Amino acid sequence: MKKKVIVLLIASISTIPALVAHSMTQDSVKDDVKDAGKSTKKAAKKTGKNIAKGTKKGAQATAKGTKKGVHKAADATQDGADKVKEKTQ
Repeated sequence: MKKKVIVLLIASISTIPALVAHSMTQDSVKDDVKDAGKSTKKAAKKTGKNIAKGTKKGAQATAKGTKKGVHKAADATQDGADKVKEKTQ
């Protein structure tokens, strides 16, 4: 009877480290998945911000170019009107 108890005790003690290691491995995997999710989220946010920044710059450049073109056309129209006015006097 004592032998069986001792054998059972030794067997149970030897399985404890395996259970602890298994538990730690699961936590490690869980943490790795969480970290990967957080990294993906951060990368998506960063990408979105950079796209917004590029879009804003592009829109501003388009507005500036359009304004410049309108002013240039207006100046040319005024010059043409002045030439016509000079010729008619």
